[in-house]
Amino acid sequence: MRLSLIPMEQFVVSARKYRPATFDTVVGQKSITDTLKNAINNQHLAQAFLFTGSRGVGKTTVARILAKTINCMNRTEETEPCENCDSCNSFNEGHSLNIYELDAASNNSVDDIRKLIEQVRMAPQIGSHKVYIIDEVHMLSASAFNAFLKTLEEPPAHAIFILATTEKHKIIPTILSRCQIFDFVRIRIPDMVKHLALIAEKEGINFEEDALHIIAEKADGALRDALSIFDQQVSFSSKDLSYQSVINNLNILDYDYYFKVSNALSKSEIPNSLLIFNEILSNGFEGHQFLVGLAGHLRNLMVCKSPETLSLLEVSDKVKEMYKEQAAQLEHDFLFKAIEILTTADFQYKPSQNKRLLVELSLMQVASLLSETIEKKKPINTD
Repeated sequence: MRLSLIPMEQFVVSARKYRPATFDTVVGQKSITDTLKNAINNQHLAQAFLFTGSRGVGKTTVARILAKTINCMNRTEETEPCENCDSCNSFNEGHSLNIYELDAASNNSVDDIRKLIEQVRMAPQIGSHKVYIIDEVHMLSASAFNAFLKTLEEPPAHAIFILATTEKHKIIPTILSRCQIFDFVRIRIPDMVKHLALIAEKEGINFEEDALHIIAEKADGALRDALSIFDQQVSFSSKDLSYQSVINNLNILDYDYYFKVSNALSKSEIPNSLLIFNEILSNGFEGHQFLVGLAGHLRNLMVCKSPETLSLLEVSDKVKEMYKEQAAQLEHDFLFKAIEILTTADFQYKPSQNKRLLVELSLMQVASLLSETIEKKKPINTD
């Protein structure tokens, strides 16, 4: 008996499927994309660019969009590629002869650069420019940098170089001085949440906003990481993305614990705060994770004490209201001293021989702050 195999539908990760194809779809880098569009419109394009920033912020993506837009034969009024001309089609199909990409992490020798220099001499067959994207350029050897320097100094009119790196400080000054430098910022959490929500809607995924906030916070400014975590959580939760499923799968402490323990500490309830900490340890979380998380929670409460700094709180509206409510019940002085105690414990945690006791003593110290303040305010009896 022969079994017929049903072909599986090929899965494409969100980071590739929803990779921006135009300047306007790039997330969180509007000042850079606007500058590049103006440079194309005014024909003031430099011959060498350096895109620098942390991982997953869009350096290579913007480099590809720039390369495609430069050679587009029928750009739109918004200075975007038309997606229909021969140049755009060849780029989208992955066989453009005008765009050359080199990964310097694995091609960092003098011979690799010499091959690139040989290609630079040849004029483009279609379009106006040949664009050379060198990713992780800081990985080039010293001799490769020197071989590249002359070409970068006096490139042919048709050649444009786009260098991308996460470590600008490793690039020699003579290279930096010949490039227009663009510093890519870390992606803000609200921008990430908005982007993830759009993808979820397109994919027919039910989601809670708090769940997307947790994913964005975990990504730490890297949109690519956020999309990878998003795919993982969708697989785990079967297209029903809830806050509880995300914190369980990512092993993240529920913010409710921080609200509970902060409430207990502010009331000098030492036994209650120790019991909450014991419950956290019983659920498999580490003491250091709790210590750092509690310090961050108290920092958020301090931020909520002033309307001017409220914008620094990157959480959902629902959680922001919870922070504002608890912050109103706590004194600024209490929060400052509590953060100071927890920060000291953070430094002491790694070398400590009894880590649990260190955290418990820190909780006791914070819980005693209020009673210490009351004692100081009592009038001195002179009788």
